[in-house]
Amino acid sequence: MSALTKKPFQVYLREDRLSALRCIADKRGTSVALLVRQSIDELIVSLPVAEDPLLDIVGLGDSGLGDLAENHDRYLAEMETAGQR
Repeated sequence: MSALTKKPFQVYLREDRLSALRCIADKRGTSVALLVRQSIDELIVSLPVAEDPLLDIVGLGDSGLGDLAENHDRYLAEMETAGQR
């Protein structure tokens, strides 16, 4: 896990799913929390690049706007409002 600060996140699971996670964690000698974090990381990495929402901002640097670095939030909000996302 990176040095980034972790934030708490609560999830409700069916009892059988929680039992399965506990069993897997026990067999691997790790925690359920670590299993969940690893699973989330694997899901995010496995997403096709086309589904990555961060790629929507690629190309904004070619806009010709001289103040894009300072006012990027405003420009993103304007694009979202105009439906250009």
